Amino acid sequence: MLAVIPARGGSKGIPRKNLLSVAGKPLIVWTIEQALAVPGLRVAVSTEDPEIATAAAAAGAWVIARPTDLAQDDTATEPVVEHAIVDCTERFGRPDRVLLLQATSPVRRPGTIGRALAQFDRDGVDSLVGVVPTPPFIWSLDGDEAVAHWDWQRRARRQDMRADQLRYRETGSLYVTRTDIYERTHNRMGGRIGLFVMDEIEGVDIDSIHDVTVAEAALARLGG
Repeated sequence: MLAVIPARGGSKGIPRKNLLSVAGKPLIVWTIEQALAVPGLRVAVSTEDPEIATAAAAAGAWVIARPTDLAQDDTATEPVVEHAIVDCTERFGRPDRVLLLQATSPVRRPGTIGRALAQFDRDGVDSLVGVVPTPPFIWSLDGDEAVAHWDWQRRARRQDMRADQLRYRETGSLYVTRTDIYERTHNRMGGRIGLFVMDEIEGVDIDSIHDVTVAEAALARLGG
């Protein structure tokens, strides 16, 4: 299995975000170390940035030199993963599964990645997306009218809700996908999709300095 960690040098929200010190380590190193702890993963960092490449290699990752045309502000993640698949195929042989890990989600419990891979194989799905549970108290606006996407007349306590009553928010932390899904649909998700339910503490995505504070507190709680 190929694990791909995309790490572009540019970042509008937080400059040089992937190298930002988070709880004593460059942000990207958290995800590299978590992936390297899983046996059988070929862990690759895709970057166009020499400084990120140096940090990733020092942490033990295989570095894929990303072309600059795949490192623009509007570049989607899927072409980056597909470039990594081609590179891996040419060097080591075609991977049959790809694990996409986002460096901006550094909070993962020990064993989380291994559990996701085990669920992917056990359930026989084509793609698996990491999610955290959230109550279904979702509203939207239709013109001036408030629209509830739940039965507001029969509000249940969150702790009493069954799994099928909850909704699940995509964390962006991890995705597991059969390689042929990328090749056929150019999407990280496709075919039969499964949900990998993560702990709520793992739902941190770093977009702002406030998120860094939240992530550091979560990592401290997990002993990181």
